[in-house]
Amino acid sequence: MKVTIFNEFIHEKEREHVRKIYPDGIHNQLKSFLESDDVTVRTCTQDDPECGLTEEVLNDTDVLIWWAHVGHKHVADEVAERVQNAVLKGMGIIFLHSAHKSKPFMRLLGSTGNLSWHESGAKERVWVVDPSSPIAEGLGEYFEIPCEETYAEPFDIPQPDRLVFIGWYSTGEVFRSGCCYIRGNGRIFYFQPGHESCPVYHQPEVQTVIRNAVKWAAPVRRVDELDCPHTDPLEG
Repeated sequence: MKVTIFNEFIHEKEREHVRKIYPDGIHNQLKSFLESDDVTVRTCTQDDPECGLTEEVLNDTDVLIWWAHVGHKHVADEVAERVQNAVLKGMGIIFLHSAHKSKPFMRLLGSTGNLSWHESGAKERVWVVDPSSPIAEGLGEYFEIPCEETYAEPFDIPQPDRLVFIGWYSTGEVFRSGCCYIRGNGRIFYFQPGHESCPVYHQPEVQTVIRNAVKWAAPVRRVDELDCPHTDPLEG
């Protein structure tokens, strides 16, 4: 399995409290628990030419993980289109936290990804509403995140093909926090937890979800081109 992690890598360089939580960047924290004998991990950031997401890299990626927050507009449209096409051809993709406003997310789902939010350090209880999903393997009925940015409905996304998690916050809000989609030949998972000011990606349950999601999103079928061919009749 070949995983590529894209992280815009802005907060860790500009904010000391984020750097203390993720001294090597969110991308390297994700890499630290994903890499294994069965999984090789490449990382790239917004500082890299073409965000590190060239045609060659995407063709050599089974699952792309995308974390971003404040740099969405700095991702070139051609890069976003390249990622969209890679998913339609069969590459899996996992969008984390604020990636709901990234260009590839909005292109693939055809929606704004808008939601309501506030930062109050609320506790989040993540309920497993589809325990039969392989993404929920190894979890109980729910797990709790002591500190998280609050996201709230309505969330402007298409109806998920499969809803795995719903988050409830100690401030009263609820949110569809784990959503599965299939677009073309590719699998998409959106997972809400991961605010940069909280050590969410150090938490074992969150790590379990992301490891499971990588396995789920792995390509089932990949094609070389997205075409609309003319064919001959099968009969007659």
